[in-house]
Amino acid sequence: MGTDQLAASTRIEADPETVFAVLTDPSAHAAIDGTGWVRESLDADRITAAGDVFRMAMYHPNHPDKDYEIANLVEVFDEPRAIAWKPGTESPETGKLSFGGWIWRYDLAANGPSQTTVTLTYDWSAVGPEVREHLGFPPFGPDHLANSLQHLSNLVTS
Repeated sequence: MGTDQLAASTRIEADPETVFAVLTDPSAHAAIDGTGWVRESLDADRITAAGDVFRMAMYHPNHPDKDYEIANLVEVFDEPRAIAWKPGTESPETGKLSFGGWIWRYDLAANGPSQTTVTLTYDWSAVGPEVREHLGFPPFGPDHLANSLQHLSNLVTS
């Protein structure tokens, strides 16, 4: 991994299609995250293609508003092998999206008929210097990705 990426992997006792189905359901993302930052999906639709935008209610104690919303643009949709999105904000006046430069990516690889290796990558290589100085990257420890993957596994296998 480069200095601008964190990644973690785990094996989940399910086929890639089942894991991918959970990842494409934004209503599951708060449970996958596990930090309390991701609160709930603001859209009822499942992710179906690159270019889709899904919105999430968020909370962070260091955010100026505490409660805020993000709009995620799906960059990769390769069912059932990979999905990635970049979080951003949406202008209430124009609807225009803007992004901070970080990406969440899940890569899935089948291990036999009912096991999947999932790799979660958080990449902030496109974050500019001002944002890096203001937010600090990464905004969580390396164990966050492993915890998220454990939460994903629990959701998929329950």
